[in-house]
Amino acid sequence: MIVTLIVVCEVGFWVLLAGGLSLRYLAKMPRAGIAVLLLEPVLELVLLIATAVDLKNGAQAGMRHGLAAVYIGYSVGLGHATIKWVDVRFAHRFAGGPPPVKPPKYGAARTAHEWKTAARWILSCAVALGLLQAAVWYVGDAGDTSSLRAWQTKMLIVAGINLAIAASYTLWPKQAPAAEEPKQTPSPEELKR
Repeated sequence: MIVTLIVVCEVGFWVLLAGGLSLRYLAKMPRAGIAVLLLEPVLELVLLIATAVDLKNGAQAGMRHGLAAVYIGYSVGLGHATIKWVDVRFAHRFAGGPPPVKPPKYGAARTAHEWKTAARWILSCAVALGLLQAAVWYVGDAGDTSSLRAWQTKMLIVAGINLAIAASYTLWPKQAPAAEEPKQTPSPEELKR
């Protein structure tokens, strides 16, 4: 049931996103569009409650419960950025908005971008870790929590990878390629050849 609910929440996320942006830009109803977009967190709340009820009813803590925590963590840490990313592209495509700004490629601006991305992922991991730990405490000593602990390890690895990527841009910032030498105008003799 939990895995099905996760799939329903993911589909619901995209349906609400498409509906909210369509109302906002195509139907010219920005307030209604925002109201629909504000329903997004309700999906995560439903998933959280369903997971807690499933565990309370004696379900063995398993991969599906860990996946629910990770999904909620992703939604909290990266959901807003995902909505913003889609919003800019939708506005550009359907409402004459400005083209999306590409992330910086070089220097300090690229480093700052990588740290912001890492911060979002770390927030996602922290939320998932917190929910996983709450589930471990909820199940208590009576149940097997090894699957939840395995998810915690995975979240620490994801956070570590994002920290390593951001740190690498700090230690070795990506530099713009050297400008090519300007081409010289060929001489008349060279043109005759």
